[in-house]
Amino acid sequence: MTTASATPALYRPASLDDAIERLATSDLDAVPIAGATWVMRSPARGEPFRGEYVSLARIEELGRIDDDGTNLTIGAAVTHARLAEALAGHPGLDVLRQAAAKSANPSVRRQATVGGNLCTTGFAAADLVPALLSLSVVAIVRGPAGETRMPLSRFLATRGAALPATVLSHVSVPLAPVVSAHARLTMRRAGDYPVVIVSATAAVDDAGVVESATVAVGSVEPVARLWPEMAAALVGRRLDADAAVLAARELAGSFQARESVEVDGWYRSQVLPAVVGRAVRALERSGRAGREDRGEAGRA
Repeated sequence: MTTASATPALYRPASLDDAIERLATSDLDAVPIAGATWVMRSPARGEPFRGEYVSLARIEELGRIDDDGTNLTIGAAVTHARLAEALAGHPGLDVLRQAAAKSANPSVRRQATVGGNLCTTGFAAADLVPALLSLSVVAIVRGPAGETRMPLSRFLATRGAALPATVLSHVSVPLAPVVSAHARLTMRRAGDYPVVIVSATAAVDDAGVVESATVAVGSVEPVARLWPEMAAALVGRRLDADAAVLAARELAGSFQARESVEVDGWYRSQVLPAVVGRAVRALERSGRAGREDRGEAGRA
């Protein structure tokens, strides 16, 4: 049950365990927040505030980015701005760095968090969601019963029915030898948010042939999702943006594009192949640069 509140309560926990306990015991229908960029605009969307918000912004473990050489573990309270800065030394994660660096506007990027992008069910145009999907990340959820790990696609499918007092604490990103890219199309009337997002990763051999690929699409449907048919069309051949556009035109019928005040659904479907082309063209550039670097290293 959602409790409407004109002046909601705010609880600042000292730890993640404290936050989970508060969410479990509060009688004010408490929910977690971090940057609160989506919550603050609730009145503009005609939505009531909840009775209580439990702030995760100051919990130290949720603000960390840890690199163990195999995976990058990113806390849910990490902001877009900090994420973009931290990923500068990870070329295989360009898709995520670009998503974090280009989302919304600078003031929002300084506040908006990884967890907020992933947990907000009504925000279809979140840049980080398709970027993280394309990297095959694992969502880490904490609750009274302990920790649960699941593919991000599963988390997105079940987040609206999450168990009480559970918190998305981290995402675990594999550090794989891939090239990646994030392409988005914005329109003036859509403000800071894209109407189509395409995130893609590819493992490319020394001859430039794609060995494996992942493609994710955001903002077209209400929830971002993987596009395995498009990824399969890239495998076994060299990256070719023009060929990718043709394949995307044939495959785009699988999307049920959403309608919104800023753009009609048919337009999202129509421009999706062009955005795929932009993403694949960026993959081409990254793959070519990587092969040149390896060639230089071999000659050194």
